[in-house]
Amino acid sequence: MAKAKSTYFCQQCGYESAKWLGQCPSCKQWNTFVEEVVEKGSSKVPEWRSTSTPTTSRRSNKAAIINEIVYQDEQRLATPDTEFNRVLGGGIVPGSLVLIGGEPGIGKSTLMLQLALGIPKVKTLYISGEESEQQIKMRAERLSQSSKANCYILTETSTQQIFKQIETVQPDIVVIDSIQTLHSSQIESAPGSVSQVRECTAELLRFAKETSTPVFIVGHITKDGSIAGPKVLEHMVDTVLQFEGDRNHVYRILRAVKNRFGSSSELGIYEMQGSGLREVSNPSEIMISQRDEPVSGVAIAAMLEGVRPLMIEVQALVSNSAFGTPQRTSTGFDTKRLSMLLAVLEKRFGFRLSAQDVFLNIAGGLRVEDPAIDLAVIAALISSQQDIPLPSQVTFAGEVGLSGEIRAVNRIEQRITEAEKLGFDGIFISKYNTKGLDAKKYDIAIRPLATLENLFSALFG
Repeated sequence: MAKAKSTYFCQQCGYESAKWLGQCPSCKQWNTFVEEVVEKGSSKVPEWRSTSTPTTSRRSNKAAIINEIVYQDEQRLATPDTEFNRVLGGGIVPGSLVLIGGEPGIGKSTLMLQLALGIPKVKTLYISGEESEQQIKMRAERLSQSSKANCYILTETSTQQIFKQIETVQPDIVVIDSIQTLHSSQIESAPGSVSQVRECTAELLRFAKETSTPVFIVGHITKDGSIAGPKVLEHMVDTVLQFEGDRNHVYRILRAVKNRFGSSSELGIYEMQGSGLREVSNPSEIMISQRDEPVSGVAIAAMLEGVRPLMIEVQALVSNSAFGTPQRTSTGFDTKRLSMLLAVLEKRFGFRLSAQDVFLNIAGGLRVEDPAIDLAVIAALISSQQDIPLPSQVTFAGEVGLSGEIRAVNRIEQRITEAEKLGFDGIFISKYNTKGLDAKKYDIAIRPLATLENLFSALFG
C-alpha cells in the first residue's frame, strides 16, 4: 500500500506547497491554498490500461534522430459542422485532446452532444458525470438527431470504470462532460480538486496519445472567465476552445484560444435555436443592423477574425457629462485603446471630448482585438459628437497611430472582397495599402486616406 501524503494546492493556479501559505507565490492570490491527500506510489499502472495487462509488456521508448522519423499526413475526421471544422483547423485530429470551456448554460453540452450524434459512421462514447441517461436522451430527441446516431451514453465519474467501458465499446471519439466531475482512485481527494483534475486529465492524455483516439473534455470556468482548475490543464491539452456569448442573445461564438494543429485565432458563430445550435455561414449579415433611416454614431468596420473577414457594426454615443468625471465605457472593445483614440482626437485635431461621456459598443456580442477597426471607431465617435449620420453603404479598414496617421492593415484584399460581396459602395483604407493593389478589379470604390484630416474632410466636409 502506497503511503498517503498531505499536500497544499492553490485553487487558482495549481501551485503545490508542502505547507500552507497565505499568499500564492505563483499567482499572488490570498487564502487559496487547500490541503489535499495525495497518494504517492512507485508502481502505479495508468487506469486506462486493462488490469490484466502486465506492466512489463510495454515497449520502452528510445530516442530517435528527427531525420529518421517517418512522418505521414494525418487524415483528419471532418464533421458535418463546418464551423467546428474551421475552428479546429480542418477537422478532428486522431489522438488529440480538446478542452472546451464556457459560461454555465451557454451550450457546451449541446454542442458536444450534437457532435456525438452528427457523425453516424463514427462510434462515439458520450460520458456524462452531470446528467442521467434519461436527461441526455431527452436532449437528443430535442436535437432530432438520435435516430441514425452511433452514439453510446455512459453516466459515470470514476476513471477506472470509464476506461473499462472504453475497452468494451472501443469508440472512435470520446466526449467527457465534464472533467471537474471525474475522480481517480490514484488520488485521495474530492472530485474537482486541483490534484484530481490534473490526474484525470493526465490519464485521458495518455489514453488519447497511445490509442490515437480523439478526446473532447468539457471544462467549467471560474467567475473571472478562466478555465477552472490548475493552469497546467490548458498546457496539457492540444486545443483549448472557448464558447462565448450572452445567454440573453441567440448567437454563440466558438473561439480557438490554443491549437497545436491549426490557427489559434479562428472563430465559429452559431445561433441557438429550440432544436439546437445552427451554423451561421455568413455572420456579417447578422452583425449589421437593418435601419430605415440613417442614425449618427454608427459605422461599419471590415475586420478579420483569424483568416475570416467580417463586417461588424460599431456604435458610439458621445454626450455631455452630468458629473465631474466623464465616463469611458466600451463593450467588446479595449477601453485603454478607446482612451488612446480619444486622446489623439483631442490633442491632434482639437475635439473637446474631455468633458463628455463616451460609450462604445460592438454589435452582436463580439470581442474585437483587430486594430483595423480604429478608423470605424473614430468615424462613429465624430459622427455621434457632431450628430451627423455616416453614409450607410461605406465601410472602414485602417489602424490609427498616435500622430493621427492611418496605418496599413494586413489582408486588405479579403476585406475589400467581403465588403463588395455584401453590397457596400465604398471602403476607406490607408493609402499605404494601395501599393500593389489593383483597384480596377473591384466594383467597390476604394478611398485611400493618409491622415484623419482626410477622413474628416471626406465625411463631414
